[in-house]
Formats: sequence, structure tokens, C-alpha cells
Amino acid sequence: MACRQRDNLLAPIVENWIGGNDETTSPSFNEKGALRLGGDLDYRQRYSSVLLRRMTQKSQYVHLLLTVALVTVGVGLAAQISGTAHSRTSTRTLLAANVASTSRNLYAVNQSSANRGSISVYDIDRGHGLVKTTQTVANVDDVKGVAVSAATGKLYVAYRTRSGVGMIYCLDVYADAVLWNRKIDPDVDRLSIHPDGRLLYVPTWEGGSADYINVLDAETGDVVRRVYFSNRSHDTLFPLSGPIFQETKAADGSGHYLYLIDPSSYAVSRIGPYSGILGPYAVDGMSRRVVNNVTGLWGMQVADIKTGQIVTASIPNHPPGEPGLLHGIGWTPDESEVWESSGGVPLMYVWSMLDPMAPALKEQLTLRSRAGSHWVTFDIKGDFAYVAPGKNTDDETEIFNARTHKSVGLIGSSEDMIEIDFVDGKISRVGDQFGIGRVRSISD
Repeated sequence: MACRQRDNLLAPIVENWIGGNDETTSPSFNEKGALRLGGDLDYRQRYSSVLLRRMTQKSQYVHLLLTVALVTVGVGLAAQISGTAHSRTSTRTLLAANVASTSRNLYAVNQSSANRGSISVYDIDRGHGLVKTTQTVANVDDVKGVAVSAATGKLYVAYRTRSGVGMIYCLDVYADAVLWNRKIDPDVDRLSIHPDGRLLYVPTWEGGSADYINVLDAETGDVVRRVYFSNRSHDTLFPLSGPIFQETKAADGSGHYLYLIDPSSYAVSRIGPYSGILGPYAVDGMSRRVVNNVTGLWGMQVADIKTGQIVTASIPNHPPGEPGLLHGIGWTPDESEVWESSGGVPLMYVWSMLDPMAPALKEQLTLRSRAGSHWVTFDIKGDFAYVAPGKNTDDETEIFNARTHKSVGLIGSSEDMIEIDFVDGKISRVGDQFGIGRVRSISD
């Protein structure tokens, strides 16, 4: 259509050139149609001039046609290139719009003297660079534990004040705002949360005498139930496959057992006895086995939760002296290893768990902190291990590559750490302060 229109526009030019309308440029003919040579003596000169002028016009017309053609081709190519570029740009824009914004963040409750109780957020995938530090509440003397709900977007920190009052504060993760900060009677310790985010399970402190744990409404902090079984309750865990696990420091013999609480009926059962009073522990992803720090043991004990069988894994060539309690233990997420803290010795013990009921000491890692470690946990994917220093010290928390066992960095002093992942600004999943296993089926 465009070419036909251009031809119509050029037609008058061609017609004028071919036919002409200048009488002085027309030759004379006789009645027989022969060219008359006489009469107009300068005809040849005029004819030559006309011929030359029309040849010049023809040359200009040819140049015009070529110019029009070139411009047409150029415009067409430009349009095609522009269209292709626009198409590619649009495609890139569409693809970019469809790529979700994701981030993995480690929320670490600070325990150093300068900023105890505040929360520092580190970007796991960018070298654990510090993203921000959120100031929370004052008068924090001893951080006892952290829990978070992906369902509600709320994070909870249990702590004790300088005067020994047990408290919990609730933080809105999205707003970085403390929603409430409450005293919990009679006291608090390392807490856990139901997967739906509605209930908190709060021990009543390892140094206390209360023989129960509290169940709290996570929305308000109100106590809604007590579960009785033993005194000096310490660490509470709700692993991926449940139920609620509870360890105590009771010296009356009941501290040699690990307790299980049904979250529906609140019926209590127990595993044991162990060889001593229990310390920290970690449960695998299917709640088949649990690994335990045990007072007076250079090593750990592993229990089959279904059968109740308990085996002991001892550390060969351990440091001299009594071990006290090796405080801190955790499965790697793939459950191929268990990492165990060494108390006041600057070592981390790595156990092979290819046969979970026959652990084999695989490696000893030397820590930067000369005071040893007090806790260990992992990111969800199992890329990193976080080895905490002594309780409430200013030493930094050390980061290890969990696959190569190489030390890769340090963050601020914290043992109460938990991963929170975001997709397009919304919490997609959360980790756990405990080093829990994450194998959910035999095929995993």
C-alpha cells in the first residue's frame, strides 16, 4: 500500500518529463511527417539544449527514486530493529517482573554487654553482611531464647532482667516494632512455638523450683495452661515432626529424662534414664532420634525415640579433667553429621551419623574463641554452622562452612539465632534456634 502511494506521487513528475509542455522545445515537421530542417536555423542548438536539460532532469529523478528507496528500506529496517529491541526489552521486563525477590536472613539476638537484647539481621547469601540492628527493650541481663512464626510474622525473645525477672517481648518482624513486653511468672527459659504461631511453650527456668512449663497465648502473652512433670525446666523444642520436647536440670533424678508432651492432649511421656542430668539436645526431622549433651560425659548420648534405646558416643583422647556439661549440640540439616560444643575448650566436635546409633568422631575443629562455645545451630539449607561463644560474653559468633568445615567469618556475639526467609517481602519460611534435622522422609 505504501509503495503504491509513493508511485502515485511520482507519476506527475514522470509525465511532465516525458511529455513536456514547453513549445520552444518541440521540433517542426512537414505535412508528410518528416522533420523540417529549414526555417528554424537554431533548432539544433535549441534541441540540444532541451535534450541536455531533460537528461539532467532524468538524472535528478533517478537520484530521487534511489533516495526514496533507500529511505524506505532504512525506515523499514529501523522499524524492524526497533520492534525487535522493544520486544526483547518487553520480554526482559516481563521476565524481571516474574522473578521473585528472595532473601535469607539470620536474626541474631545480641548478647554482648553493649547491645544485649537488640536484634542484628545478617544477609546469609551476601557474606553475612549486616543489614540492620533493631533496638528492642532495655534492662536485658540474660537472653534465654528466641522463636518466630512464619504464619504470624512475630518473633519472641525470652530474657531475664538484671533483677532476675523473667520476661518475653514480642516483635513484629515486618514493622520492626515491639508489640508487647511482659513479665512471665514464675520465670522463663529457652522457649518454643507451635507451627501455627498461636501458642508459646515456655519453661520456668533451670534455676527455679516450679514443676511445670507455661503455655502462652502468643498473641497476648497470657498464660493459658500449665503442664506439670518436673522442676528446673530449661530447653523446650517443637521439632518439625513434633511433639514438644522438654529437658530439665532437676537434681532429684527426674533431670535424667527427656520429656515429650503431646500438643493436643498435653499427655507427658519420657525417655531415659540417661547417664546424667541432661543438657541441650536436638531432634531429627522425623522425630526418630535425639542427640543429647549429658553432664559428666566427654561425648554425647543418642536415643531412639520409639524404642527408648540409648547409646553413648565417647570422645577419644579428650582434654584432661572433668567435662562438666558440653553445652551445645545440633544435627546438620541433612542429618549426616552432629556438631557438638566442647564447653570451655576451644574445639567443636563433628560426628559422622551414617549409622545414627553408632556415631563416629569425624573431626575436631579449632575455634577462634579461646573460651570455647556454648551453642551451635545451622541455616536451613545446611550451608553454614553458627558456633556461639561463651554465654553473655563479648566474643563473636563464628561461622563455618558446614560442608567443608572451614571457618568463613564472624558476626556479633549471639547464641540465640534464627533464620527468616522472605519472598517479595513476605516471610516464606523460618528456621529454628536448635540445630534440628530436616530430613522429612526416607527418600530425602
